Amino acid sequence: MCNFNKHNEDTKAVMHLLMQKCAQSVGGVNFLLGLIEAMKEKKPNALIDSACKVDSKELNIRWNKIVFKDKFDVLEEVIRSHKSSEGTDFNILNSESQKKRKKILNMVKTLSPIEFTVTVKNSQDHAGFNFKIFESVEDEYVKVNPLFAAMFFCSTEYIKKALKYEI
Repeated sequence: MCNFNKHNEDTKAVMHLLMQKCAQSVGGVNFLLGLIEAMKEKKPNALIDSACKVDSKELNIRWNKIVFKDKFDVLEEVIRSHKSSEGTDFNILNSESQKKRKKILNMVKTLSPIEFTVTVKNSQDHAGFNFKIFESVEDEYVKVNPLFAAMFFCSTEYIKKALKYEI
């Protein structure tokens, strides 16, 4: 999932278009990369920051609910276990262990209402964008939003490759 070179051509194209659309909605690639760098500076992860926001020079990202460490740890484990996955459409509920599956389901119920809003600080010309942690949540299928995974868990190099990819 976070190794751009392992993706198939269709997945690379989708990630490229998604990242390009996000960059255009906030004023450009450099603004988006600046925000992602600011997010990477937050330790251990920006997602568990109690202020529920990260500011860069030009942009800010805010979310509507605090993410506690226990739920973050489950989410991180799920994403890290699929980090080398070649596609972005894996079902995070695929687990042999019922105990692990229950932990994942509880995390999904807790985190699914969270919405992230990226806005430009000093300009009304750009609308910004919104996204959620999960792209789809159904009874037996939960898919992590690839934009969320890229921004919070993948390297800056991954995002740069997605932005530079030529279709």
